[in-house]
Amino acid sequence: MKKTLIAAAVMAASGVAFAASNVTLYGVIEEGVVVSKAKHKDTMVDLKAGFDSGNRWGIKGVEDLGNGYSVGFILEQGFTADNGEEGVPGKAFNRESILYVKGGFGSLAFGRTGGLAFAQSQNIRTGWVFGTGYGSSAWNAIDFVAKRMNNVVSYATPVFSGFSVHAMYSNSGSNELANDDKKWSENGHYYGIGAKYQANAIKSSLIFEAAQNKNIAATGNRNAKYGINYGLEWDLGAITPMFGYQYVWQDNGNKDHQFGLSAKAPVAGGTVKVGARYTFGKNDEAKANEEDKHNAWLIGAAYEYPLSKRTIVKSYAGYADGGKAWKDKDTTAYNGYQVYLGLCHSF
Repeated sequence: MKKTLIAAAVMAASGVAFAASNVTLYGVIEEGVVVSKAKHKDTMVDLKAGFDSGNRWGIKGVEDLGNGYSVGFILEQGFTADNGEEGVPGKAFNRESILYVKGGFGSLAFGRTGGLAFAQSQNIRTGWVFGTGYGSSAWNAIDFVAKRMNNVVSYATPVFSGFSVHAMYSNSGSNELANDDKKWSENGHYYGIGAKYQANAIKSSLIFEAAQNKNIAATGNRNAKYGINYGLEWDLGAITPMFGYQYVWQDNGNKDHQFGLSAKAPVAGGTVKVGARYTFGKNDEAKANEEDKHNAWLIGAAYEYPLSKRTIVKSYAGYADGGKAWKDKDTTAYNGYQVYLGLCHSF
């Protein structure tokens, strides 16, 4: 259950007066059992935390400054319910840690958050029913430009007739464990710009991202990595079909196209989600005697049934099959299956 606190009452204990602001404690805990089999590997039965919705707890607050302006923050920590470990060692709020200002100019945020096409409060990606959850069916299971990053500055315009423009920069690049502790030319850099449309039954987004990972290990590919994401959703009432496309490329690396068709529909008091994804491309680093082309397709289906407003039973099954250079990859995102049954509680 969400708990609303009055920050002024807390601060009064220290003898300091502050304007009142609403602060909310929230979180998600998901646990379940996954049966999986990757090519060339044994069948595994695992207790899995956060298979779809990452386990988290957080604090968020906002203060109304008047005249349409407000200041707020989000502090969100990921954890593993299996053993109580923090999501990223050494980070108190690894999922998100931002301060933002909103007003007639739009919104401006600073701190740690996810890229425009990944997750968290600044994400605008649409077009794939499983998002970045459900294991192998995650949109970013095979390739992506950026996940979460430090030292982010993010801006979003006001919404005009359903349209908004979003821009993001990070002086750490897409390496979520990196910092800006070197000179400018040796730091990683992330740039993202996108547009989102949401009005009536339509949602759509177009995102371009670029990451210069100069701060990764010397053995890694330090060439800039680029990505384009497009998504479209149309709520027809009885069913919401979705289409997603992604192109990610990097010199001396992979150049991958990804298409996804998916949908969700209310069924028997719950929600059915189905999706099919196809990824194909070429590896510039392949040697002369190696296959340089690759492909993989995946199908997945999930059913979510609410036991209450905050508790959901989730079930899922997915199967993937790789071809050419990926035919022997031994992870379930490329070759194999996953079956899941779990319980998710939000507060």
